[in-house]
Amino acid sequence: MTASTTQGTEVNWNRRMLFLALPIILANLAQPILSLVDTMVAGHLPGSSFLGGVALSGVLFNFLFWSFSFLRMATTGLVSQAWGASDSVLMRMHLFRALLIAAVGGTVIILLQKPIIEIGLGFLGGSEAVYESASAYAFARIWSAPATLGNFVLLGFLLGCQRVMISLALQIALNIVNLLATLTVVLVFDCGVAGIGAGTAVAEWIALIAGLLIIKPFGAHPAVRMKELLDGLALRRLVAVNRDIFLRSFFLLLCFGWFARSGAKEGDTILAANAIVLNLHGFASYGLDGFANATETLVGSVIGARQKKALAQVIKAAFVWSVLVACMFSVAYAVAGPSIIALLTNQEDVRAAAITLLPFLIALPLVSVTSFMLDGVMIGAMRARDLRNSMIISTCIFIAAAYILQQIWGNQGLWIAMMILMLARAVTLGLKLKYVFEEI
Repeated sequence: MTASTTQGTEVNWNRRMLFLALPIILANLAQPILSLVDTMVAGHLPGSSFLGGVALSGVLFNFLFWSFSFLRMATTGLVSQAWGASDSVLMRMHLFRALLIAAVGGTVIILLQKPIIEIGLGFLGGSEAVYESASAYAFARIWSAPATLGNFVLLGFLLGCQRVMISLALQIALNIVNLLATLTVVLVFDCGVAGIGAGTAVAEWIALIAGLLIIKPFGAHPAVRMKELLDGLALRRLVAVNRDIFLRSFFLLLCFGWFARSGAKEGDTILAANAIVLNLHGFASYGLDGFANATETLVGSVIGARQKKALAQVIKAAFVWSVLVACMFSVAYAVAGPSIIALLTNQEDVRAAAITLLPFLIALPLVSVTSFMLDGVMIGAMRARDLRNSMIISTCIFIAAAYILQQIWGNQGLWIAMMILMLARAVTLGLKLKYVFEEI
């Protein structure tokens, strides 16, 4: 089904939202599962410094790679609007231009790996033992950079043209390979934290190769001409959109980097506990992102098809389902939180510290749900400037709150500041919602 076929017919947007979102949720959970596998393996190595090292490196790679998340977001928004307008040629152009940027960006990261890792880990802090573990992990995993960025593009393309089952299959394969590769190099070859990073890198490359082979039928015909691919006007538009979404992602990751650095000042145990709780929140975040991603492609397609009434229905459906999913995560963490934490580490001091943070883990899905949903609306409408401005304002509010509240309540104050960040994003994006309807 294409967007053009829905014109003149009544669409059940709740059903359509659910049909797209459920496979996307499962696919999106691949990213926190990658981190969770690394966390679980490191959490069973002797000493909290290994888990702390993987945690700090995880923050670094989240900052580094998700600074390029514009490749996924912009590709989804642009492809979904082209899909809504039934323009298959333009869809392929968006795909190949984004893959070109991913290849260049990933190569630059590899060439600059030494200063990136040393400066990044130095900024994040932590003890000497934690730094050594983080460095070993980082120098192994960074070789996945071109593959990771390329996978962002493939995921964005598949979401944009609503091929959600293919994206789900790729993400499942990625996690299976990651688990097997990580356990093999760590348990069989005794490679320690460096092996954890290498296992994740291998998984990313295998996923990229498989994705390119699967996606080829969507982008192979007709042949892409280099002159069209490098069209100046199209590239300038792509760069402008990517720049604003890059800045949005940069400031969001700056907040998480600030959070990790501030938490490291509280000691290795608190750093490790924060990492566990953030990973668990990652499950809720990527679950909520499933509906945000479905919102992106549906908003983009109805804007591309010029369906104003459908736009309001899509946004309503997105809000209803997002709130329901947020409630489910909160209830799950309230019931099973201590048991899940016990599975992730056998370090008793880390377990105890993580359990004290359960109230924040339970509250965060409900506090952040509106910001996730509005992100999806703005990306689908390609209002990248609003996303950028919202995140800059929210970052300033977060840093001020984190600095003040940590002085008063320590690590608990940092988690309160995290909730303030999510509320600030929701308010600043909500104020721009009315302008989305002007896109039609």
